[in-house]
Amino acid sequence: MQPTARDESAAGAAGFSPTRPATALLREFIELSEEFERSIATELEVNPTDLQAMEHLLMGGPLGPTELARRVGISAGAATTSIDRLVALGHVTREPHPTDRRGTLVVPQPASRDRAMGRLLPMIMGIDAELDSFTEAEQESITRYLAQVVERLRMHAYPRVSEPEG
Repeated sequence: MQPTARDESAAGAAGFSPTRPATALLREFIELSEEFERSIATELEVNPTDLQAMEHLLMGGPLGPTELARRVGISAGAATTSIDRLVALGHVTREPHPTDRRGTLVVPQPASRDRAMGRLLPMIMGIDAELDSFTEAEQESITRYLAQVVERLRMHAYPRVSEPEG
């Protein structure tokens, strides 16, 4: 898949040279991933923050509100509001913490987990199955390339804050 003339003219206008097809496909993958998340959020009737909270609960299991807030990157008050919305929609419940009698855990409900996983698993398994059409050596090259892409994105997502010289 070659970049379109629009892609190339936009890149040229911004002072960048046109990207190679693999880079253009990665950009499209990122955009489609975002669209896929929006479609799941719409289906579950949640906003992006609530979806992010649900993702942490589905992947990490029950969490305390403070830990959930930390993982999502929101304040404790915002987490409480998000949890309230998720409880009202029936996606989660608040349950007593098993070892801290003053604490609570936010627990994803099986029906909501099943709905979300019903959308996620076929997509994940389908993507994984695509690797079957490549030789082991090709899979190693793909994996190495994607690992380098992930590291490059990580560097830009979490830039090091330079220490003031003194």
